[in-house]
Amino acid sequence: MPNFKVAVIVGSNRRESINRQLAQALARLGAGKLEFRFTEIGDLPMYNQDHEAELPKSVARLKAEVAGSDAVLFVTPEHSRSIPAVLKNAVDWGARPWGKNSWTGKVAAVTGASPGGVGTAVAQQHLKNILVAQGMLVAGGEAYITFKPNLIDAEGNITDESTKAFLQAFVDQFALLVARPVAAQAA
Repeated sequence: MPNFKVAVIVGSNRRESINRQLAQALARLGAGKLEFRFTEIGDLPMYNQDHEAELPKSVARLKAEVAGSDAVLFVTPEHSRSIPAVLKNAVDWGARPWGKNSWTGKVAAVTGASPGGVGTAVAQQHLKNILVAQGMLVAGGEAYITFKPNLIDAEGNITDESTKAFLQAFVDQFALLVARPVAAQAA
């Protein structure tokens, strides 16, 4: 299977984010099937339609990185029973200006981690609804990860075998989904 390019967007701008750790572990699990490229969103200005005529450099970079990818992996925490503001801001910028939506036609997968049992469930559902409205092909299934101490070691390896097997299946399914639309476009 060729290496399809995946933009990884972490819905947290915290340096020690458990969702960033999860995203890095997922990238390790998918190495050889997918090429993961982390796309920074913490440097984006708050969306303002007044700035669409001349996009800020960080916004142009975001749009270019998404455009250059075959798919997008979103790994997000839940804030106030929804998606974090930094993530919604990135989605808004990617969708604008009108007629230049960077998300349309991209394959997407959504997951997230929380110390609680299903702490990202509502955020994931909200995000999936938003992404579908943006024209993305969103992978089905649910991947709510309970983040326990030492779940991921210092090298980015998942230490719990059942969680590792679950996440390997998640990444493998995502890789298959990414390959389908890309193969169809090449035909």
